[in-house]
Amino acid sequence: MSIQTAVSARRRAAVALAAGIAVAGLATGCGGSARASSAGSASAASTTSGSSAPVPLVVYSAQGYDKAMVTAFQKATGIPTKLVDDSTGPLLARVQAERGNPKWGVLWVDGDEAFASMDQAGMLVKGFEPNVRLNAAGQAVVPADKSYVPTGLTVTAALVYDATKTPNPPTSWQELLTPAWKGQIGMNDPSVSGPTYPFVAGMFSQLGGTSQGEAFYSGLKSNGLHVFQTNGDTLHALQTGQIKVALIQSSAGLAAGTKNHNIRTTYLPKVTSLPSVIGIDAKASAQEQAEAEQFASFVLSAQGQQVMLTGDQNGDSLYWPIVQGVSPQAALPPLSSVPTQAIDPKTWGPQEGTINTWFTDTIVH
Repeated sequence: MSIQTAVSARRRAAVALAAGIAVAGLATGCGGSARASSAGSASAASTTSGSSAPVPLVVYSAQGYDKAMVTAFQKATGIPTKLVDDSTGPLLARVQAERGNPKWGVLWVDGDEAFASMDQAGMLVKGFEPNVRLNAAGQAVVPADKSYVPTGLTVTAALVYDATKTPNPPTSWQELLTPAWKGQIGMNDPSVSGPTYPFVAGMFSQLGGTSQGEAFYSGLKSNGLHVFQTNGDTLHALQTGQIKVALIQSSAGLAAGTKNHNIRTTYLPKVTSLPSVIGIDAKASAQEQAEAEQFASFVLSAQGQQVMLTGDQNGDSLYWPIVQGVSPQAALPPLSSVPTQAIDPKTWGPQEGTINTWFTDTIVH
């Protein structure tokens, strides 16, 4: 498939998704090419209480550490677990396409806006929360009806730059609109990159609403904004000197910095919290729902957190834990030093299709 055909297919998937549950975007840095795999059989272990034999738990995930997690979970519980790994957009489109006959038990992707829309559509189990102590950042992104489970945090968008070429990076969002940065700023397309819509919505929110947000991004375009498809494309533009500043998900910037120490990541006030989130299919059997709850609890357990922190060390493992007593990788600054905001997913989730369409029509084109 040519690049043009692939991009066209991705855009069609995003449009179809926006028309369904008003969520669009293909995540980058969280999953890659589609694959389905089984974690393999496990030796003696516990099974779901009240059942004679476990049923397969199907996990749809866009997380870089997901294969390591389902393997560890099956080994610990004996529950046969099938992983379907893909980018966020295709997974959300698949969930929507299967709405009448879901094939999944667990959905695990970045960003809670899609889950808020699914919750409003009655697609998620409500009222479940793992029995763990969350820190303040984690508590801030737990939904009131407990319809999904946050598992960790990154932020969007971090400001990434090469310190040898840009010793004095911008220090505010408004500075990006000045002549000094004309033609030097790059970001991802929110209709393609899953973590980018929360960045766009976060700017709309902190600037005061839709008209103010549209004015900001229109100003960036007038100042020569470059819009790329994915984190990899935007980072490539940074590394080749096409741009001097990349606005991308924090984990992608930090991962680039582990490979090239001249690549630095900083955070303008304010960046938007981007939780990784687990949702459980409301139409799954009672037994698979119980297994899904076990899976979510395992992810937030001490063993599960160790898997998240080590399963994709130069990628999605570069996150801030939300469980009390769990520390992030050394490459991350203290979350308390990052000027974050949490936007309301119930407000911004339903607007995703509309805002992404505006962005494509006005900013990309």
